[in-house]
Amino acid sequence: MGFSLAIIILLGIALKKIFDWVKLPGFLGMLLLGIIIGPYGLNIISADILDISGDLRKIALIIILIRAGLGIKRDTLKKVGVPAVKMSCIPGLFEGFTIMLLGSFLFGISRIEAGMLGFIIAAVSPAVVVPLMLSFIDKNYGENKGIPTLILAGASIDDVFAITIFSTFLGLYTGKSVNISMQIAGIPISILLGILMGLIVGVLMVALFRKYHIRDTKKALILLAAAIILTTIEDYLKGIIPIASLLGVMMAGFYIREKSTKISDALSQKFNKIWVFAELMLFALVGAQVNIDVAFHSGLLGLIVIVIGLIARSIGVIISTLGTDLDWKERVFCMIAYVPKATVQAAIGAVPLEAGVPSGELILAIAVLAIIVTAPLGAIGIKVSGEKWLSPS
Repeated sequence: MGFSLAIIILLGIALKKIFDWVKLPGFLGMLLLGIIIGPYGLNIISADILDISGDLRKIALIIILIRAGLGIKRDTLKKVGVPAVKMSCIPGLFEGFTIMLLGSFLFGISRIEAGMLGFIIAAVSPAVVVPLMLSFIDKNYGENKGIPTLILAGASIDDVFAITIFSTFLGLYTGKSVNISMQIAGIPISILLGILMGLIVGVLMVALFRKYHIRDTKKALILLAAAIILTTIEDYLKGIIPIASLLGVMMAGFYIREKSTKISDALSQKFNKIWVFAELMLFALVGAQVNIDVAFHSGLLGLIVIVIGLIARSIGVIISTLGTDLDWKERVFCMIAYVPKATVQAAIGAVPLEAGVPSGELILAIAVLAIIVTAPLGAIGIKVSGEKWLSPS
């Protein structure tokens, strides 16, 4: 395990530097590293690390969402409130149901299986999108209209809809008792509970940090531990009470910023440093989940399904931004920002196969292909279009 960590750190830093040098998002180098040294490549990564890969990726995702929360301003959030709500569900629903209909027709699979495929693919990747939006916020690109915050807020809830609807289709297939109306009602409940629990964590952190003199490094570790506990509560209550814990993590950071800019600035600096290591682990381990051979099995039809799904998502983005003051370039940027797939597809792409779904291998293949195609292209598109079309404030 130690040797694997050393390889990930040394080669990850080197590849990030190379990709930055050629003006490409650095995380693509780490993603490529994971593919090369992962079990479907040279198989250098220790099996022990792969066994805990899911937990390590979740912790890294928590770190980036805390950073996002600490960087969101109330005025900006108010400005993008209604469009953010629309962006959190409309594009994903358009993409998911389009792929469901198209997949059923092209592959000759049942609507339920195609629904699973649609909503695995429909989830946008916060792991890819959030760091890029934070870099734009740091540079004040698009902040006059709150565009990076709009994407941040929408992308953080987008996964809640996708995973909930995927779970509904999976339940329908496996014959489990599924109350569809209750599942749909569970989405706003999970969002509200996530926000509430995040606020509770934020209140506790502010009270603790104000009452006791604690070093900033220890404050960051305490907040990280509290956020991990929050997501663990979601895991324990899964199937009983739905909680959007990752949204809660971001809300905790937002509350801390609201109540104390001094504390939030200090924490932001610490989490920026923690992210250097967490980023390496996140993208290298996401890359390690990618089986390129499996991806090729979906062939041209798989690529067609992904592309048409993204077109449907883009139409959803246009509808979501109606009535805003965004110009056409900024709306196109929002479409591009919603392209990348990675974390959710890597996490649940194999679930249908493990559940014995006949088209499980096909679903996994298209999920992997979506990562390979959309993560690098989306990231490059976000970086280039954002720097070109978003106005520095």
